[in-house]
Amino acid sequence: MNQSPEYLFFDDTLALYNSMLDDFENAEKSIHIETYIFADDEIGRKFKNTLIKKAKQKIKIILLIDSWGSNVSESYFSELIKLGGIVKFFNKINILRLDYFTENHKRNHRKLIIIDNKITYIGSANINSYCLNWKESMLRINNEISITFNKIFYQNLSISYKYFFYKYPHIKPYTYKNYQIIRDVPSNLIQNIKTAYISLINNSQKRIVIESPYFLPGTKIIKSLINAVKRGVDVKIIMPKHSDVVLIDILRDRYLGILHNGGVKIYYYTTQNLHAKLMIVDNNKFAIGSANFDYRSFRFQFEILFTGINKNIVQMIDNHLNNIYNDCENFNSDIWMKRPFFQKILEKILLPFRHLF
Repeated sequence: MNQSPEYLFFDDTLALYNSMLDDFENAEKSIHIETYIFADDEIGRKFKNTLIKKAKQKIKIILLIDSWGSNVSESYFSELIKLGGIVKFFNKINILRLDYFTENHKRNHRKLIIIDNKITYIGSANINSYCLNWKESMLRINNEISITFNKIFYQNLSISYKYFFYKYPHIKPYTYKNYQIIRDVPSNLIQNIKTAYISLINNSQKRIVIESPYFLPGTKIIKSLINAVKRGVDVKIIMPKHSDVVLIDILRDRYLGILHNGGVKIYYYTTQNLHAKLMIVDNNKFAIGSANFDYRSFRFQFEILFTGINKNIVQMIDNHLNNIYNDCENFNSDIWMKRPFFQKILEKILLPFRHLF
C-alpha cells in the first residue's frame, strides 16, 4: 500500500471509487469513513459489501455519516454492525427541539477516509451513484499526516451525538511540513476556512483559480478578489452553469456582475455538474476540501480543508483545470444584464436567506 505515490488527484468519480475500493481491499488494520452522503444505491451497496468483507477479516470499520445528508439508517448496516463495525449518525434529527431548524441545520459536511493510518482521501465526493458523472476534487494522501487526519476523525466522532461541546479542540489547526489542516465547526464568529481563503487571496502574486459548485462569496471575499485583480493578479472562478440547487444558481447571479466589473474572469462549466471544491494560488499553493464558497459552509457546517505548498499537487490540479476549461463558456455580461426582471426580484427575496442554501 505504501509503495503508491504520495499524492494523487482525482476528478473522475468512478476512478476515485475504484481507487478507494482497492485501498479497502488492501487494508490491514482499519477503515474510517466520514461522509455527508452514503446512499442506498449501486455505489453505496458496493462500498457496504466491501466493508462487510473486510469486517469478516477482522478489520476495524468505523462509519460517521451525517443524518441529514444521507437516506440510510442503522438497519442498512445491520450485517456490518453484527460483525463489529461501528456506524454513527452525526447529530440525528430531533423534531422535538424548540430550535429544530437552526440546530438541526448544523451538519457534518466533511468527506474524509483514512485507511490503516497511512492513506487519506479528502475532498468533495460523497458515496453515491448520483454523482458518478460529476466532476469532483479528491486528493489521496499516502504519508504520515494520515495519523493526524485519523485523530481529527476520532475527535469528530466523539461529538457526533452532542449539540453542545467545547469548540477549541475541534477548530485547532494542525501543521505538517508545508501543509495545514484547517477545520470549521458551526459558528457566526470563528470561520477558519473562510479566513484561510481570504489570506490566500490577499497574499497572491500571480494568479488565483477557484472552483466551487455553489458560489455565494460574501462581501469580504468579493473585496479581496477585486483587490487582487487591482494588484495584477489573474483571478478566475469556475462554477457549473447549472448546479443541482437551482435557488443557489439564481442567488449567485446577484454577485457575478460585481466580480466581472472588477476584472474577475468567470467560467461556466457546461458538460456535467461540477462539484469540485478547490483553490490554487500562484504556481505552488493549493487548498482542497469539503467547503463550498458560500455562507452555509462557512457558518453552519462542520468542514475540513487541506492546504499547503506543493508544486506537484498544483500541477495535477492544473491538468484537471485544463480539461475543465475545454468544457466551459465565459460569463457574458450582456446576457447577465438582460436576465429576466422576475429573476432579479427573486434574487432580492432570497438574499436574506443566503446562509440557508
